[in-house]
Amino acid sequence: MFQTFDSHASPAQGPGRLAALRGVLAAHGLAGFIIPRSDAHQGEYVAARDERLQWLTGFTGSAGFCIVLPDVAGVFIDGRYRTQVKGQVDLSHFTPVPWPEVKPGPWIAEHLSSGVVGFDPWLHTADEIAKIETALEGSGVTLRPTANLVDAIWPDQPAAPVGKAFPHPVEFAGESSLSKRERLGASLAAAGQGAAVLTLPDSICWLLNIRGADVPKNPVLQAFALLEADGDVILFVDPAKIGPDVEAHLDEGVSLLPVSEFIPALRATTAKVRVDKTTAPLAVATEIRAGQAEVVWGDDPCRLPKARKNAAEIEGMRAAHLRDGAAVVEFLCWLDDQTPKGSLTEINVVTALEGFRRATNALHDISFDTICGSGPNGAIMHYRVTEESNRTIGRNELLLVDSGAQYLDGTTDITRTVAVGDPGEEARQCYTRVLQGMIAISRARWPRGLAGRDLDPLARAPLWMAGQDFDHGTGHGVGAFLSVHEGPQRLSRISEVPFEPGMILSNEPGYYREGHFGIRLENLIVVQEAAKLGDHRDQLAFESLTFVPFDRRLILSDWLSPGERAWLNAYHAETLAKLGPRLSPKALVWATTACAVL
Repeated sequence: MFQTFDSHASPAQGPGRLAALRGVLAAHGLAGFIIPRSDAHQGEYVAARDERLQWLTGFTGSAGFCIVLPDVAGVFIDGRYRTQVKGQVDLSHFTPVPWPEVKPGPWIAEHLSSGVVGFDPWLHTADEIAKIETALEGSGVTLRPTANLVDAIWPDQPAAPVGKAFPHPVEFAGESSLSKRERLGASLAAAGQGAAVLTLPDSICWLLNIRGADVPKNPVLQAFALLEADGDVILFVDPAKIGPDVEAHLDEGVSLLPVSEFIPALRATTAKVRVDKTTAPLAVATEIRAGQAEVVWGDDPCRLPKARKNAAEIEGMRAAHLRDGAAVVEFLCWLDDQTPKGSLTEINVVTALEGFRRATNALHDISFDTICGSGPNGAIMHYRVTEESNRTIGRNELLLVDSGAQYLDGTTDITRTVAVGDPGEEARQCYTRVLQGMIAISRARWPRGLAGRDLDPLARAPLWMAGQDFDHGTGHGVGAFLSVHEGPQRLSRISEVPFEPGMILSNEPGYYREGHFGIRLENLIVVQEAAKLGDHRDQLAFESLTFVPFDRRLILSDWLSPGERAWLNAYHAETLAKLGPRLSPKALVWATTACAVL
């Protein structure tokens, strides 16, 4: 099993660790300290060594941070985690804070009249710190970079990961590393910049056509790199991660140095150096300025090119999704057979689903811990079942299963909510609204230049008309055998990055009623040129990558418009045509019924 069901943290551990941290802060003359979820590479998913937020507070979410002050410790969480956090932290010692509605700077100023708040400059971006400092101007509170004080009280902190890197074949990458490096290096030269600092693991892996094993569920290598204007790269990496196969894969334009040489190299640089203030640690710019080079703020040069998938990457993703879709249909067929027996647990479901994916003989890993929430657990948006929380799936309720896989040719992420027995009319109404929002995104056409914030309302409109909504983005970017969450593209009301052909996103509206049920439906989609219509304006549209039927038992078909019904029937017909030859006889019978015309 790739997934485990142990409890990673406990609320009971928090108070003692919080007291120890406050003792260290006092010894350093600090009134507070900021503990982020991020690591030095600013990845969403971190290695065990960097789970400082979880270790201190008990909160296991993939985003958030804690600010510890003398009389309050705020755990800042977004809409995905406002139910989850209440069960994971000791609420008598930690205070959940709704973020980003409440910003860290004003919150600190409200709870602290004067003093110094420390932070680890390797765990925060320049942009992040600048915003807090601006908010604190005139408050009597200042920020100070320090060593990491959580590490100082963590006696059994795990060692840094040393997962082996491995080559990513050009047949899947679609372009050689040399070609990518020369292309991006030329863009630096044209901007008058001598080099760019790369800190994001997926940027480095994409650029060098390698993958790694440092972060669970995401095939990335933790390292730093300098991309020079001539296309050469210096890769700062633990030598234990690089075997002969990777050395042979990397051409002579890539130099390898240990991570200990990264800071000296930054200080020795003399050219103008591009640093992404939204993704690179603040310490990177500080070290460059300690030498003789000039820092030029600019985007990580890999992020947009990586987001624009080429033909080979898109074809790999299509293949991965058909393979994965067949496995999920086999699972859903099994699930419908088992749930009437009344003894199935959430762990049973997670275990079975991974088994169907393993049966493809192509599974590299799962792309995140499967979210399997039955009944009220479905309302915990990123619920992770443990031995302690494991629940028997009841009768007449909803079951939400959000899962994904890593294959060598692509990354998948799919959510289906299904009926167990008869969950009631209200559940069907909410499900149908969520489905209508998903269909609206799937059918969308739009002029070039629009961003996620422009399309996001389409997914919410059916819910808004009923006074409902969901507290997460409609979709995130997805990598090609890389991180399941990828920027900079998003389907979100805060995203200003214009969509471009080749960008892959999730389409996942939902609805959650705490203590009762959760609904989410998710397909992956890729931005494509739209067929010409009308006055032939240049437009973009989405192509569905995911093919798995929706639960007809939960669809109020008379609520669907003719266009929605036509889309759904066409989608189900295509699903059956694409997956039918891949299914077992029993699953094919199940899928034929599931995909029947509404």
